Amino acid sequence: MSDAERHAQGMRTRREVLGDAHVDRAEARKDDFTADFQDMITRYAWGEIWSRPGLDRRTRSCITLTAMVAGGHLDELAMHVRAAVRNGLTHEEIKEVLLQTAIYCGVPAANSAFAVAQRVLGELERPAGVTGVE
Repeated sequence: MSDAERHAQGMRTRREVLGDAHVDRAEARKDDFTADFQDMITRYAWGEIWSRPGLDRRTRSCITLTAMVAGGHLDELAMHVRAAVRNGLTHEEIKEVLLQTAIYCGVPAANSAFAVAQRVLGELERPAGVTGVE
């Protein structure tokens, strides 16, 4: 596969997993400084790894959630909680993944992850236009 084909595949996968709105925001923020990085993650992370046939996207989401907790990447965790829901994980399954991380990544990391996931899942349950702030 050429780099252009890998980029196209990556962009399709990225949009399917993260949603058009997220990808469009990331693309709009891209500039000369970040363009090479965005191209690299689109080709490699999304065009190569997330597009491989060896694992389904639900499993990849479980692994990715765990990696985000282990690394303390809470902003990325929020994005990947949304992606996990898009990939078909239920709230209960996300909870089980986070419980598992408490054992292997530590209780403080899981505590922070639960707070992020609770916020994101709550946002996903609210009707559009409702902020939850009164």
